[in-house]
Amino acid sequence: MFFEVNDEVREMRQAIRRFVEKELPAWAEEVDRTGSFPAELMQLMAAQGLLGMRLPPEYGGMGASLAQYCMVQEELSRCHPMFTILMSSTGGLSPMAIAQFGTDAQKRRYLPPLTRGESRTSFALTEPGTGSDAAAIRTRAERHGDGWVLNGQKQFISNADVADVVLVLAVTDKNLGARGGISAFLVDRGTPGMTVTRVDRTMGSAAWTLSEITFEDCRICSDALLGEVGQGFFIASSALTEGRMSVASTCLGAAERLLEMAAEYAKTRKTFGAPLADRQAIQWMLADSATELAAARALVQQTLASDLSGKAARARASMCKLYCSETAGRVADRTVQIHGATGVIAGFPVERFYRDLRLFRVGEGSSEMQRLVIARDLLAD
Repeated sequence: MFFEVNDEVREMRQAIRRFVEKELPAWAEEVDRTGSFPAELMQLMAAQGLLGMRLPPEYGGMGASLAQYCMVQEELSRCHPMFTILMSSTGGLSPMAIAQFGTDAQKRRYLPPLTRGESRTSFALTEPGTGSDAAAIRTRAERHGDGWVLNGQKQFISNADVADVVLVLAVTDKNLGARGGISAFLVDRGTPGMTVTRVDRTMGSAAWTLSEITFEDCRICSDALLGEVGQGFFIASSALTEGRMSVASTCLGAAERLLEMAAEYAKTRKTFGAPLADRQAIQWMLADSATELAAARALVQQTLASDLSGKAARARASMCKLYCSETAGRVADRTVQIHGATGVIAGFPVERFYRDLRLFRVGEGSSEMQRLVIARDLLAD
């Protein structure tokens, strides 16, 4: 075990790992079989305090630090990366935005059901014509009486088909654009005018869906506004910084488990009368993976131990997301190669990890977008 960010994280990790190893493998198989998160699983994780764990205690959360949250994401991903998607929908992007920018009424309404495993959220930013270019969104929110009317379309929205509330970014002043012209809204499932018009399955687990949402004269009350008018881009940027640290930790945990599996298999699988572990080609794959993962862990832990507010923090979070997701991809590829035919058979853990991890180099901002964020910070005056 490498050094921890702090003593609190160290004390939590062993307990979380025991829970993951004892309780979650059977649920991982169920999630893959059904393509969904059963209510019993949500209740089990809620009982452990893992749903909405970063939310304030007065709403049922633990008030956990980002370092603790990321450690739990890391441990969960050792069993199945999809567990982290469930955890994020109750304590990640949208829930933390509500906790930080919501009114007292919004917090009382939306946060307790998340910590009890009774509700999930989704974060709707991406559109058919705008992916990484968040400032170019076209979904509109226009004032109507004492409320708002939404029109537009969102695309590739994670688990929007099962979310109970969706945080929607929309243009409220096209002349201002990202500098005060985008606002955030909380739209409940079943609101007239909001329709999930398509649900796509990814190359990874069937439990991770990407949905298209269409808004046609969708009327929402004034109390659906999250934060202030024009604050949406700031809310999104703040949420994405922590989201990228979560993804980095997810990739780190899954990749470390893959390395363990590769080493175990190399010691037991024999070719030409000797274990694979005796072959220099295999040894170098393992050595490269271990070295890259040590560097990834050091980067994540240093970042979590620093101040994660402000523009510079966004660049550091992008470094973590970029390096950890790409490192995990290389480790997964080597692990498949070491396992040979066993590594490409559908249904085996190695093959599943390989497909699931590939998604993280695109989701939460592509690798290319992370490089752009990092470069802009370096070249800024």
